[in-house]
Amino acid sequence: MKSIYDYTQEQLINEFLLLDEKKFRATQVFEWLYRKNIQNFNEMSNLSLDLRQKLISHFEIGPLKIIEKQISKDGTIKYLLALSDGGLIETVLMIHEYGRSLCVTSQLGCNMGCLFCASGLLKKQRDLSAGEMVNQVLTVMNDTGERISHVVVMGTGEPFDNYDQVMNFIHIINHAKGLAIGARHLTISTCGLCDKIEKYANEGIQTNLAISLHAPNDEIRDQLMPINKRFPMDDLRKSLQYYIEKTNRRITFEYILLKGVNDHIIHARQLAHYMRGLNAYVNLIPYNAVDEHGYQQTDYKDVEIFKDELLRLKINVTLRKEHGRDIDGACGQLRAKKVGESVRGNHSNE
Repeated sequence: MKSIYDYTQEQLINEFLLLDEKKFRATQVFEWLYRKNIQNFNEMSNLSLDLRQKLISHFEIGPLKIIEKQISKDGTIKYLLALSDGGLIETVLMIHEYGRSLCVTSQLGCNMGCLFCASGLLKKQRDLSAGEMVNQVLTVMNDTGERISHVVVMGTGEPFDNYDQVMNFIHIINHAKGLAIGARHLTISTCGLCDKIEKYANEGIQTNLAISLHAPNDEIRDQLMPINKRFPMDDLRKSLQYYIEKTNRRITFEYILLKGVNDHIIHARQLAHYMRGLNAYVNLIPYNAVDEHGYQQTDYKDVEIFKDELLRLKINVTLRKEHGRDIDGACGQLRAKKVGESVRGNHSNE
């Protein structure tokens, strides 16, 4: 049985037609789900009893099960959520001055194998459906009683490795009758799948694109990120130039500073050279240690030297504020660590 949250409004209309129901009934249900956050078909009072019974027999509805909830000193909340098949994922709510931002997971595990990231320690079991991503947002909103204003698809998984479902997710939460989260409040982060970046450029939506770069040259990026051997930095740059020309949107380069690996002033100069002519800025990220990988966080003074050199070379740069580090909820730390073995066990036959 499929989740009712898997469908865009247009897809839900088509499903209703197959059920011999009127188009406007699908729109009513869509509004009940997202404008009124109703999680029980029987509470949809303007639907006939017959239609409600039909929906109950065809679709799943309701929040994900919260297995664990950790609250950081800075107010960040990390949720461990159970999917309907027993798979376990994490999503992180961050509190900012400008609103409440949710970091959404797009896959159960990750196959990208970035050497500094905890999320890749569990290999990909499967893609998440659009509904499982939507339901992360709804579950957190239901738990906190507060609206989510921003969404970043930066949790476990490579979003563009699950392209179609991520696009459906974006359309659902952006839709005026859906959660109506503005396109410019939505960000997708990719480690650099060039073909999907170019496809994304033609979607005609004004969402934000972030690139997990983390290296100033192919030699270092080959070591840190296996995807670079398939899509080296020159190819990535061409795809990003295409994206910028098609969308007229600025991109973000995410750059985790690793002590003694990619944080020398020479690396800052190489990064600036790579970015020259691109409508982009750099978001420098303090490294959050992962026991299995052995990398260390760059000293504060060296972070400042790196940042100042980029500024001197006329590169726009920000330093990301850390959220939820004390609960392993910061960038690169998501891994469902407490119950990692049960996650593996649930999918041993796949």
